[in-house]
Amino acid sequence: MSQPLVGMDLADLREALGSDQPGYRATQVYEAIYRGRATDLAGITALPTALRQSLAERIAFGLPEIARRFESADGTRRYLLRLEDGRTVETVLMPEDERDTMCISSQAGCAVDCKFCMTALLGLERSLTAGEIVGQVLTLVHDNNLDRAHDPRRLNIVMMGQGEPLLNLDNVIKATRILLDPAGFGLSPRRITVSTAGIVPKIAELGREPVRPKLAVSLNASTEEARSELMPITRKYHLKDLIEACQAYPLRPWEKLTFEYVLLKGVNDTDADARRVAKLLANINAKLNLIALNPGPEIPYQTPDPERVASFQTIVRRSIPCFIRKPRGLDIFAACGQLKSSAV
Repeated sequence: MSQPLVGMDLADLREALGSDQPGYRATQVYEAIYRGRATDLAGITALPTALRQSLAERIAFGLPEIARRFESADGTRRYLLRLEDGRTVETVLMPEDERDTMCISSQAGCAVDCKFCMTALLGLERSLTAGEIVGQVLTLVHDNNLDRAHDPRRLNIVMMGQGEPLLNLDNVIKATRILLDPAGFGLSPRRITVSTAGIVPKIAELGREPVRPKLAVSLNASTEEARSELMPITRKYHLKDLIEACQAYPLRPWEKLTFEYVLLKGVNDTDADARRVAKLLANINAKLNLIALNPGPEIPYQTPDPERVASFQTIVRRSIPCFIRKPRGLDIFAACGQLKSSAV
């Protein structure tokens, strides 16, 4: 079979349907999948029965299979999703009263090898297609009945699951266009964020995209030496170059650049680290999210005490906005840095 329907844009669909079909048929399929949330071709009732049957014979619909669900005591749900080739990827839903946040993956595994992250232990299996990225969103929307009157304003999407999104930028951008398209899924650009470990040339490339998500940068250290130890990617893309790329990044009028900082006890959590971080980010329209390490097997670091985290925040927010991110789903290995396709 050819490329599945989920992940196709309008141009793809016109080609898939063929020149013998009127152009509006592609629009009907596009809107039914992304805005109408159809789960199979049989549900696209605007199409003639014969056309639906013909498409079903030669094109897969393309939603991933739910292999396992895990539910946390705090309401967080972690999903192990099986892709067409049998590989699995993880997606997390964090329900709240006013909104729902979905953490999706851009790759199966990850090649960046951050030393405090369980996903790094998997290595990289492969990058996901645009359809596999969008398919995670659609699958969780269906499974959790999130389609409240087709109101996407309740949903935030963060591409902070497995993988380095900027090493799969073409597919990430294609998926983002579908998710942000008013005729497609209909998210606001304010509602989707991708995170990077610091792939410097790709940061500039993302900034040139006319339709793009918000950007978050994983910082995690205040010096070149410490970052190189924790995040080997720094040996290729140096901290100085990363900060310069962030200073040059073209923010929209309503936008701040987000930085993420995982605090490791006795490693990168001192007051001196906090002062250096504040200095590094002083000339960027930025905010900083602090994440006390979410522990896991084979991770050789410890979580700092809450008092140490609070002291770090106090110092940084004298210069820029600084927030402490509350962990979700720790008991089911669904928190930041814990996604390792675990079955327990």
